[in-house]
Amino acid sequence: MKSQHLYIALSFAILFSLNSAAQQKPSVKVHGEVKTPLTLFSEDFAKMKRVTTTLKDHDGKDQSYTGVPVQEILEKAGATMGKELRGPNLAKYLLVKCADGYQVVLALAELDGGFTDRVIILSDESSGKPLPADKGPFRLIVPGEKRPARSSFQVTELIVRVAKD
Repeated sequence: MKSQHLYIALSFAILFSLNSAAQQKPSVKVHGEVKTPLTLFSEDFAKMKRVTTTLKDHDGKDQSYTGVPVQEILEKAGATMGKELRGPNLAKYLLVKCADGYQVVLALAELDGGFTDRVIILSDESSGKPLPADKGPFRLIVPGEKRPARSSFQVTELIVRVAKD
């Protein structure tokens, strides 16, 4: 009787764990100095403007990535962009956090089409396929840099902050 109760308890625990894992969809949180904090899922990316860019990966080969311009994501969250990105607002930056603890920083001006022609994206596809698990589900792509060090894997958060003395 005791072993039957243990078996039932273990079965419920396994089912609960499987159900919880299935409910945890990959996402990116956007928060900080924004008007509307967001949590974006893969299906949200499909509804947004999509662009493709090329990045020279660590192996020196050009790789094609498709995703959403970070500027569009930040505008959706209500970050300071466009005409408001001047004066004291130029001290605002984006902190990008990854699942493994890796972090990179970009000035908001580096992401705004009013300052640069370079389009930085949050990618969910490479060469027409979803990113592999060790690189995705979301990867920051910063094209045009000599080293791909800021093109970060497994992005989980985009945080807008203000640099202060």
